[in-house]
Amino acid sequence: MGKLPWRMSKDSNHWQASMTDQAETSITSRTAIIEITKLVRAQFEHEATGHDWWHIRRVWGLSRSIWRHTGGDLLVVELAALLHEAADWKFHVGNGAEGVERVVHWLSNFGVSTETIESIRTIILNISFKGAKVDDAELSLEGRIVQDADRLDAIGAIGVARTFTFGGAKKAPIYTPGVTPLPSASFAEYQTGSAHTVNHFYEKLLLLRDRLHTPYARELARSRHEFMEKFLQQFLAEWNEDLISQDPSEAL
Repeated sequence: MGKLPWRMSKDSNHWQASMTDQAETSITSRTAIIEITKLVRAQFEHEATGHDWWHIRRVWGLSRSIWRHTGGDLLVVELAALLHEAADWKFHVGNGAEGVERVVHWLSNFGVSTETIESIRTIILNISFKGAKVDDAELSLEGRIVQDADRLDAIGAIGVARTFTFGGAKKAPIYTPGVTPLPSASFAEYQTGSAHTVNHFYEKLLLLRDRLHTPYARELARSRHEFMEKFLQQFLAEWNEDLISQDPSEAL
């Protein structure tokens, strides 16, 4: 006879209590996800740098898809995906501590266990890309799932759109001929970089495919990476066409 998922007891009340605990845990988890979704959507719905609610929603969905191929703690995966932008240094003057405190407060209020909160906290503090020459932090399986999902949304057609949205929001030029990519050797260097937007593809986005953890994410990344390569080829070809690159006065 196979082992049952709960401990049997001669006392039927013990069995009932065990099953009640499991049901209550499930209800608490679903409530937490629903309420956190409302809070995150309210905070990020009108965000205008490409790190908005729809980005978070896509990362949430991608995380669930990857989880189906890898397993892991689904509650941690879902909540970390929903909250991964809440502590992003880009929104907290280089320091995500303020956002982390808010996340811990939210999760505690919705009855999430201390252990689960700590797992989520560790993920959102370490998920971000910190430079081309900076090694990624060690992450749990759940952290690797969410990081892969976040990086998938940074590449492909959506990644291209988000990149130029972010560049425009930060008043970065689209492209400056002669300014070559500068791979960041430290997080501080990456935070303060101010190159044109096209360089971001070479300093980060084209590197992400080879920094994914899960086989399913790498499979999804293949066509997205190829799209970016084709986009850049087309962009540079159009930029360098004679009629565009010549001095406009010569056409008069």
